[in-house]
Amino acid sequence: MTEISIKAEEIAEISGFKITNSFLSALIVILLFFFLSLKYFSDCRHGKKGSFFYLVNFILKNIYKLFYSVLGDKTDYFFPLLCSFFLFILFQNWFGLLPGVGSILIGHVPLLRGANADLNTTLSLGLISVGLTQVFGIKFLGFKNYISKFINLANPISFFTGILEIVSEFSKIISFSFRLFGNIFAGEVLLFIMAFLVPILASFPFLLLEVFVGFIQALVFSMLTAVFLNLAISKGH
Repeated sequence: MTEISIKAEEIAEISGFKITNSFLSALIVILLFFFLSLKYFSDCRHGKKGSFFYLVNFILKNIYKLFYSVLGDKTDYFFPLLCSFFLFILFQNWFGLLPGVGSILIGHVPLLRGANADLNTTLSLGLISVGLTQVFGIKFLGFKNYISKFINLANPISFFTGILEIVSEFSKIISFSFRLFGNIFAGEVLLFIMAFLVPILASFPFLLLEVFVGFIQALVFSMLTAVFLNLAISKGH
């Protein structure tokens, strides 16, 4: 029987590089994401507007409208980043719900595990999100203006406010990481327990719930990134 493990399990090693089951899942999703993108790009370039094209176009347009409500005329600039966050997290969340993920074993270790149920993945996403927020803040406002948000010696109140801002930026990394990890890992544990305790059809409503939760978590992560980007590039912090 599969055991519930917070840590991703190692399934192989290549030249000293350890391959975990969550890393393998992430690699599969990235390749899927890549080929779907190539397909959409090819359809756009050759004018092949079939059902796949219209479905993807519909999804992208609605995601764009959500980000536009936050970023306004800056949406075009940030849309590739934010949409990538949304779709990557969404695909990872839903991939972890597929039959066989967590149940196909190598020895006593699952071959595949939802990547966002691994804290390493969510921590990386949090670092990328918060790190790029700082980069774009400096790019749009200039280094001196942006850094004055954190280091301001004009008076004691401004100094301590800057310290709080620094702490706030680091807390965003923790918030991003543990919110996504906690919700996805808890969902996988719930499905595992329900499948073990009751017949498979009884766990179907919980599976639908996790599909919805996976969508919401992807939306929350990308929308919060959009909000933080908007704050970072605005002159009045």
